[in-house]
Amino acid sequence: MDYSISDDEAFFHRPAPDLIIEGGIIITMKEDQAPISDAKVLIRDGRITDICNKNEYCFTDSHTEVIDAGNAIIMPGLINAHTHLAMTLFRGVSDDLPLKRWLYEKIFPLEGKWLNPETVYWASLLGCAEMIASGTTCMADGYFFEDETVRAVHQSGLRGLIAQGVLDFPSPGVADPKDNLRIAGDFIEKWRDFSDNITLGMFCHSPLTCSEETLKKAMNISKAFHVPLQIHLSETQEEVEEIVKKTGKRPVNYLNQLGLLCEDLIAAHGVHLDEMEIACLKRHGAKIVHVPESNMKLSSGVSRASYMLGAGLTVGLGTDGCASNNNLDMFCEMDTAAKLAKVMSNDPTSLNSKTVLKMATSYGAAVLGIEDEIGTIEPGKLADIVVVDLNSPHLCPAYDPISTLVYSAKGSDVRDVIVNGKVLMRDRKIITLDTEEIMKRVKDISSKI
Repeated sequence: MDYSISDDEAFFHRPAPDLIIEGGIIITMKEDQAPISDAKVLIRDGRITDICNKNEYCFTDSHTEVIDAGNAIIMPGLINAHTHLAMTLFRGVSDDLPLKRWLYEKIFPLEGKWLNPETVYWASLLGCAEMIASGTTCMADGYFFEDETVRAVHQSGLRGLIAQGVLDFPSPGVADPKDNLRIAGDFIEKWRDFSDNITLGMFCHSPLTCSEETLKKAMNISKAFHVPLQIHLSETQEEVEEIVKKTGKRPVNYLNQLGLLCEDLIAAHGVHLDEMEIACLKRHGAKIVHVPESNMKLSSGVSRASYMLGAGLTVGLGTDGCASNNNLDMFCEMDTAAKLAKVMSNDPTSLNSKTVLKMATSYGAAVLGIEDEIGTIEPGKLADIVVVDLNSPHLCPAYDPISTLVYSAKGSDVRDVIVNGKVLMRDRKIITLDTEEIMKRVKDISSKI
């Protein structure tokens, strides 16, 4: 007697999903895949198991949670590829200054006086709450007292690359610069097996604030731990000129001489790169993060993101910290990136909406080296998904859902947020964090500043 199970029987014997998101328009961000209407996403054990029609039968049980995404867009969670999370503490404290004065006269002194484990913890939680509320599910962070940022990100349920900041002068938590690399290495070692959602790393502030020896050793340590190294690169013309004066080379060529250019390097800003430098970055597989709003506010210039993409570079999108933006809303950042590119190139087709959405999703995942796990909605990938509610006047009508997301939507339109198959926000209510308590704590700290 044949007791084998037929394909039809196997379908009905599949384990029930933990979560179903159904009824909306799915933007998968898979290459050349059109939006899918009236669809549903099945999720089990943190991963996407299937995408099918809303009306297709699916076995469920009492533990299956269902999110009705009717009249909504289901899309990959946004990836903020460059930020300083705890800088929410300094939101608006020092505006309308050029970068060097802003940094050396205002921000560095504020950080030295006010950053400590407690303030970084609460400010990082505030940043996490802001990201969840606006549809960001993963970030690349680099700052100080990063033990506390790890705690905050883990508590929030978000995904992130968390990197300890490295400078060659006294900085918060590192009184003696000689200890900067040891402390950063200890940080990576301490937390490396803590959470599957969190990757560790180092963040060398810039080629001007870190010596040749520090930069080379930081890359060696990063390679030993198999983690990325982040750095600010060519943010201002003044920075480029100082590096040329100091080393005789342009910044990219200088980093190449030191052996830093490789697939593990994530360089933020890249405003003042020439064609030869861009080609050099591409040749070595280094990644770039475009940060348009911060660059605009500090009058640093406009990165040629469209040219870089055309040259084959992997380019993500980031907000920078709240002291120079002043928000963590990636929808705002996408809109700005697209429009700024058109103004600067005098070409309305430059950085079209689909490309910009890729920068904030699949390209951002590639910048962080986790494109096999997140950045698109497809079976087998981790379920990092957001639902954008279309029930608002500014989103009606929605002829092209991708254009709607980039040019019309705001972070406040995000209704539901899922990371690793876990719901972090449902119906605009953050589940994992007490936002009232967090804002109260940060207000109390800021009143003293």
